[in-house]
Amino acid sequence: MSGMDRDWGVKSGGGGVASDIQAKVDRRERLRQLALQTVDLMKDPYFMKNHLGSYECKLCLTLHNNEGNYLAHTQGKRHQQNLARRAAKEALNNPTLPQANSRTVKARKTVKIGRPGYRVTKQLDPETQQRSLLFEVDYPEIEESLQPRHRFMSAFEQRVEPPDKEWQYLLVAAEPYETVAFKIPNTEIDKAHGKFHSAWNDETKTFTVQLYFKAGGEGPHGRPLMRPPPPPPPPLMAPS
Repeated sequence: MSGMDRDWGVKSGGGGVASDIQAKVDRRERLRQLALQTVDLMKDPYFMKNHLGSYECKLCLTLHNNEGNYLAHTQGKRHQQNLARRAAKEALNNPTLPQANSRTVKARKTVKIGRPGYRVTKQLDPETQQRSLLFEVDYPEIEESLQPRHRFMSAFEQRVEPPDKEWQYLLVAAEPYETVAFKIPNTEIDKAHGKFHSAWNDETKTFTVQLYFKAGGEGPHGRPLMRPPPPPPPPLMAPS
């Protein structure tokens, strides 16, 4: 038996090892062929063909005999580590740039159908003498499953009127309507329980916001907010 082993040049018990190596070689070749069919090397910024006909990786400074070998190199540990280092360095030098794997949020392009109808009612709490404003905005054609949103904006954020620190704006938005802004005194708003709330009535399609100004505050140009009750609320205001 040992003589036959010597004739064939095979060491006793080595058949399994040889087959494992051959399987790895075959698998590597299949992956190389698959990569050649699916990867566009011309879009790889680190792939370069030199004047000798060989291929270079400009990131790792390695030399490769053919495209398949280069592709196998890009899947290796060294190339992947260098890619990670390069990405970390670019993120450090350009902190405002988004990460490569972050999702890009695209602005919605919706055809606006005009401003919604709205009502503003001035109120006075007889117990606390706090003035309040009740905003009611109608959205009969609001997009299905959506609810209006609101936020406050300072006079220095907007670009429609000259900035005036005496005023602030309450913005209400809902697709497909234009955003409406209500100009209100730049006075501290009472955020205590029951003093500020918003609600959406899905049946009437009306969005309401009610806010209270803190008692004793001053309105625009130093006028006190604690004044006699206002006259009855005016009719529906026309959009400005």
